[in-house]
Amino acid sequence: MKKFKKLVAAAPVNLVGWAREELKEYADEVIFYSEQPRDDGELAERIQDADAVLVGFATQMGEEILKKVPGLRYVGMICSLYSEDSANVDIAFARTKGITVRGVRNYGDKGVAEYAVYQLIQILHGYGMPLRGEKMREITGLKVGMVGIGDSGGLIADALHFFGAEVSYFARSVKPEREEQGIHYKPLAELLRDSEVVFTCLNKNTILLHEDEFKELGSGKIMFNTSIGPAADMAALEEWIRQPGNLFCCDMTEALGDMSEDVRSRENVICMGASSGMTYQAYELLSRKSLDNIREYLEQM
Repeated sequence: MKKFKKLVAAAPVNLVGWAREELKEYADEVIFYSEQPRDDGELAERIQDADAVLVGFATQMGEEILKKVPGLRYVGMICSLYSEDSANVDIAFARTKGITVRGVRNYGDKGVAEYAVYQLIQILHGYGMPLRGEKMREITGLKVGMVGIGDSGGLIADALHFFGAEVSYFARSVKPEREEQGIHYKPLAELLRDSEVVFTCLNKNTILLHEDEFKELGSGKIMFNTSIGPAADMAALEEWIRQPGNLFCCDMTEALGDMSEDVRSRENVICMGASSGMTYQAYELLSRKSLDNIREYLEQM
């Protein structure tokens, strides 16, 4: 198996210790940076003579950066890669330069599903917060709408369906396997009207909920955003949060986007302030899949 000449982790990446050691088998020289570059100039300087680069989700590698690294052959995204449009690396341009870009999927989804069930049970039972309604409530019979039913959304749907929720979904297409399971497709407006709880589980930079959608959602509802970033127009979301009886929940602060501070601090906005998906198991799996990507690329050279 061939090796890279120089592999650079251009910014902090979520690789565990054994993975960092194993990387030495795949390159003559391996360099890790522990801080984000100050700007694109510093990023380009760090990787200018590398033939392989590793980046996390917070590092942007656009066309201008890629142009400055003539020897670059491989970019490893040590983070989720769901689509080219949502990626923090300009994959389309990289392809024109013969640069391979690979990322990872399905490594932190179970933790997200656990968070969703945990937070929802707290709300329905009034654990550590005011009870919604006169009595505690089970998940059984709860009308839940999934906006996106991919990897993490699918696990949340499975978990709530197991507990007896009436789960429906909106996606780009009907999913026959979900229909057979008893989880049925609805157009977005209908799903929002019918659901008591809505989960947005979308790719990064995908905004589906605007003013009209929040009008359909109405008041007295619970909304979860488990996407990496915002899934809704912020002005419309803020107006919805101000309505009586509405509750907005997320795990990561990134899901709040540029929400104003006065809205963020409201009692009906619950943000855990941490990624629920990044568990011990997720770090291990992310590391293994990232190194598998590198090894498979080198074996094909």
